Amino acid sequence: MSNWQAVIGLEVHAQLRTESKLFSNAPTAFGARPNDQTSPVCLGLPGALPVINEEAVRLAIAAGLATGCTIAHRSIFARKSYFYPDLPKGYQISQFAKPLCLDGHLEVPTSEGTVTAKIIRIHMEEDAGKSIHGEGNAHTSHIDLNRAGTPLIEIVGAPDLHSADHAADYLRELRAILIYTGVCDGNMEQGSLRCDANVSVRKNGTTTLGTRCEIKNINSFRGVRDAINYEIARQIRLIEAGDKVVQQTRLWDADRGRTEAMRGKEEAHDYRYFPDPDLPPLVVSQATIDAIAADLPELPRTRRERLISRGVAADVAANLCEERSRVDAFENALGPTRDAESTRSAAGFVISRVVGAMNQSERTWTDLESAMGPLLQAHDRWRAGKLSNKMLKDALNKALSATTPLSDALTAALATAGEVVSDSGALQPVIDALLAQHAAKADEYRAGKTKLFGFFMGQVMRQLKGQADAKTVIALLRQSLDNQSRNNESLDNG
Repeated sequence: MSNWQAVIGLEVHAQLRTESKLFSNAPTAFGARPNDQTSPVCLGLPGALPVINEEAVRLAIAAGLATGCTIAHRSIFARKSYFYPDLPKGYQISQFAKPLCLDGHLEVPTSEGTVTAKIIRIHMEEDAGKSIHGEGNAHTSHIDLNRAGTPLIEIVGAPDLHSADHAADYLRELRAILIYTGVCDGNMEQGSLRCDANVSVRKNGTTTLGTRCEIKNINSFRGVRDAINYEIARQIRLIEAGDKVVQQTRLWDADRGRTEAMRGKEEAHDYRYFPDPDLPPLVVSQATIDAIAADLPELPRTRRERLISRGVAADVAANLCEERSRVDAFENALGPTRDAESTRSAAGFVISRVVGAMNQSERTWTDLESAMGPLLQAHDRWRAGKLSNKMLKDALNKALSATTPLSDALTAALATAGEVVSDSGALQPVIDALLAQHAAKADEYRAGKTKLFGFFMGQVMRQLKGQADAKTVIALLRQSLDNQSRNNESLDNG
């Protein structure tokens, strides 16, 4: 791809965290029976009139402020006309010419430094329903209108990204902001956050945009990265073979690892936008905007910068700050006075040792957050040499496999873990006995087979069930072998 540059812009749909729909009082809870959460408004029944959800407006404004947008004092809802079975009105209420939020930006942390990506607009709209094909019978389709009318914002990013990795980083940062502000729960598996990726390629050094294709409804960071990488390679292959890229909407097939054509790409005029006659302009006062701005929490970037300033590695800080509850739990358990080296060690401990063990269990990040205090206590004991690696691993595995709350299980496991034996008076007899038991191997070690030191080390640690201080054992073992060697030399000389 060295001769080509990818040009990527993301359109992210985020479900607003409201209890009712955008223009009716129908509930929005996930997992209800099909068509149980509807109303005359979202069913498009004659005479049903929409009424705006004030909380949805507040959340949309919060999203705009958190991404540096200008909030319009006057915005307009429009009808976006298209005909799908899961869109009973025959149009979707959205915003077009005059959206609520304009001209924002996102500071995206990447492995290559911070990338700034412009946000063109954030507008409000209602979701459509869901078509279910082939369930129970390959020749039938079903319609579930529970999602119809669910409040969404669409965050339209500029084509400022040039790699699939940066696109995934953009989505990760945006998701974190939406979670921190309470705008969206960020649950991609349940469809609360979905991403469309617009992808084109052009020769390096040129500024003219290539023909773009839109990949619809990607619902994971990995999916975003893999779909974009595939699409970039597909378009380059076409152009280099002398073919043309056709502007179209495509779907990502994760099982086959490829994008597939869905339909020709629509333009704005295809939707015949016009102001919704049933909805007056949305008017927002400056006082309302200021009040929402004052309620915004610390955003992920601020939290990351504070952790990094306290000694935490950048990649570890990014992981801890993906969820607000996660970093809240960590910082609360950490306290304000811990030194930089201990802070760095504690953060790395949680992300590497604890999460690695957690991924082999049924525990979740929620469990981990509730147990952050005992986890850092375990770290401090381990770092002080009071728990060996084996003792720590055994305690973590025991707690993670328990059925009781993780905080209680870890506290109990640590209480019975004991402490590392570092007293030479207790260790020396064990070492002496093992050297006597394996006298022939000890002679081989003294004759030059120094690799046998690992054998003796393993025997001592096994005898003490991993509860011996390794540094003390190494020093005593070397001293015992060397003293015995010197004693033998003295006897030979005598």
